[in-house]
Amino acid sequence: MQLHVCKNDDRLEAVKNLFKKLGAADTEITVEKFDSVQNVVVSKKGKTGDTIIVGAHYDKVADGCGAIDNWTGVVILANLFASFRNMPTDKTLVFVAFGKEEKGLVGSNAMAKSISKEKRSQYCAMINFDSFGLHYPQVLSNSSNSKMTKFAKDIAAEVKMPLVVASLAGVADSDSSSFLNKDIPAITFHGLSAKWAEYLHTSKDKLENVSHQSVLVGYNFGKLYLHRVDGEPCGAFRK
Repeated sequence: MQLHVCKNDDRLEAVKNLFKKLGAADTEITVEKFDSVQNVVVSKKGKTGDTIIVGAHYDKVADGCGAIDNWTGVVILANLFASFRNMPTDKTLVFVAFGKEEKGLVGSNAMAKSISKEKRSQYCAMINFDSFGLHYPQVLSNSSNSKMTKFAKDIAAEVKMPLVVASLAGVADSDSSSFLNKDIPAITFHGLSAKWAEYLHTSKDKLENVSHQSVLVGYNFGKLYLHRVDGEPCGAFRK
């Protein structure tokens, strides 16, 4: 959990610094500014222009330090960039730390809306990481594409990892929904337990309550999942 900060105003710079610490050059890091939000973007070119977006939000609510929700996701995101940076990939990977997710998915909505209808078919998938540190990876089904969810379940079974698929519709949403709403296949992974409400958006969301093992397993599964998605045809997860 490197470079974790508790203040929202400091988190954008902390995200940039984390990417730098994990090998990103200054020229590789872009801050995309929309009307009221800033997203941190680091891209890795693939053999084709087909694209996978890998995301996590960096903002937090007022209570707590936002360690679970969602600095854990940012740590996974930046480490995935480090793992794939020098690895040949079929698709271009766009790693995005979204702003203002807690204000209504503002950063991801802005990015999704900026993708023209004509170019959406080039966006093969969006993989989102939101809140780890309490349990094994799970799929937030109300914010996830069914084909991407089945793909995750098949991979989890292959590596003998438990994977729960559950909905929190009406209770919780995540940045993947912004892309689903634009017909871009997307999925959200989290690492929460049944006691998640005791921690998220409370003063208990702090570093000492994060299980680093949960974050590590989330990263390892995310790395395998991203690698497998990269190897699939771009339209594999569309309806």
